[in-house]
Amino acid sequence: MDTPTANFTHHFLIAMPNMADPHFTRTLTYIAEHNDQGALGLIVNRPIDMTLAALFERIELPLEAPGFAGQPVYFGGPVQTDRGFVLHRPIGEWHSTLKVTDEVGLTSSRDVLQAIGAGGEPKDVLVTLGYAGWAAGQLEQELMDNAWLTVPADLAILFGLPPEERLAAAMQKLGVDFTNLSEVAGHA
Repeated sequence: MDTPTANFTHHFLIAMPNMADPHFTRTLTYIAEHNDQGALGLIVNRPIDMTLAALFERIELPLEAPGFAGQPVYFGGPVQTDRGFVLHRPIGEWHSTLKVTDEVGLTSSRDVLQAIGAGGEPKDVLVTLGYAGWAAGQLEQELMDNAWLTVPADLAILFGLPPEERLAAAMQKLGVDFTNLSEVAGHA
């Protein structure tokens, strides 16, 4: 019997309190791609001790556009932590962009950083080092094992709230308070 599959592209994953993997404890992850090959996402509420100004200096790019220098860089996940990923809107025309929705893209090429530094576009950006990845069927199994809650992504949460408020805001979309979640879950 085939199990119906759901597509969680452009959804948030909310780590349940019993999450054993320390990379994902108390995280909010944005799923940029989910298909029969697996899933790719970015943790969007775990800033690291680096600003965009420091990142641009490290990769020897000028950052002249105002308003970006103090933005944090995020731990996007445990895969390829030496590589940068830019979640942004609008999508624009970059060399290596995954179209997530008509509004949101995920770019891994340097040209998007050059555009941010020179002209401040795209305006809404979230820059990570690393990403989270799941093999085919792995995310579905983790969902069945109650490792995650899912909720459709909200761009106001993603680009409009400080990182420390994102998890609680996503939980509120479900009508759940994180402090009330039990570490033990069951199936109805």
